[in-house]
Amino acid sequence: MLNKTNYLVKYYYIGLKKYHGSQRQKQYPSIEEKIIEALKTKNYIKTVREGSVNFASRTDRHVSARGAAFSFSTSKKLTLMEVNTALPKEIGLWASSSVPEGFFARFQAVSRHYKYILSKSSHRLRSLTQVQLDSMRKACKILKGRHDFQNFSKRKKDQENTVKDLDLVKMTELDEFIIFDFISRSFLRQQIRRMVRKIIDVGIGEMSLEDFKVLFDSTNYISYQPAEPEGLILWDINYGDEFELIEDDTSIERMREYFGEKKRHHSLKKKLFEQLLKRR
Repeated sequence: MLNKTNYLVKYYYIGLKKYHGSQRQKQYPSIEEKIIEALKTKNYIKTVREGSVNFASRTDRHVSARGAAFSFSTSKKLTLMEVNTALPKEIGLWASSSVPEGFFARFQAVSRHYKYILSKSSHRLRSLTQVQLDSMRKACKILKGRHDFQNFSKRKKDQENTVKDLDLVKMTELDEFIIFDFISRSFLRQQIRRMVRKIIDVGIGEMSLEDFKVLFDSTNYISYQPAEPEGLILWDINYGDEFELIEDDTSIERMREYFGEKKRHHSLKKKLFEQLLKRR
């Protein structure tokens, strides 16, 4: 029997319309499906089960990622660019590390970092005053820490524990954009997009900070639409200092060329691609 090596891999993707989210689905194309097909094509795995393929996160349609991660097992030495040649340019592997047997990318993650990019030119935000921006920052401070985030998530019949610890909630102004950063070990379905939606409501005066705090009361479920998915980026997944992820220069250059090209051709997503181009 051939000896196998377990790998942790970082990858990026752009949430194009043709993909129905990152998670595999029987009838629709997905990011995971493309990666699995590439691993099979290049003879790294035969099946998902045989290769112990485990993805660390799931994102909705139109959401992008810079530092998503998955783990798998193979008897072949991993060469990232070899896999990338079997992937479309909107998806790419760019860093890897060998990890112990039994390692699962989803469960070993220490924290997940998301960014949400919001244009001030949006009709709802076109005339924000400094006072309103300060109110949005106060809402961010309220979100930090341990809370019941049921009212900031998409409700499910078999609802999981909705208490989460948010380690970082930060709002930054950059040119004509507002960028939010959220870090936690894990997030609920649509949690970030719903937090952003309610932060916006506070900023434009549709919700007071006191009413914002009431959303932590899980006895009264409140239904509303989340912020649009296009501005959301899975920025990074942190695994601590135990593993040294080695970046592949050729793979990163492939990523930078793709983002640079798209930045020139898609002005509306210019800031998103500029953020994705940043290594840290």
